[in-house]
Amino acid sequence: MLNNIGLPGLLLIAIVVLVLFGRGKISSLMGEVGKGITAFKRGVKDGTEEIESAVDDDDTRNVPGEKARDVTPHSTDRS
Repeated sequence: MLNNIGLPGLLLIAIVVLVLFGRGKISSLMGEVGKGITAFKRGVKDGTEEIESAVDDDDTRNVPGEKARDVTPHSTDRS
């Protein structure tokens, strides 16, 4: 359905939106979209850093010379 819009169609849509909402409303809307994108990127970065720090904490807990825990699942039911 939207495969055949092309550049002239996009320009027409942009002009109609500009006429309906006005330059000030569109400008403030784009500013809010930019803030949302920035907040999303910050959240992804914080989440990645949190995961990396958790992995680093797990690595530092494995002290050399100690027997590491076996975390592979074992099935005791052999029916």
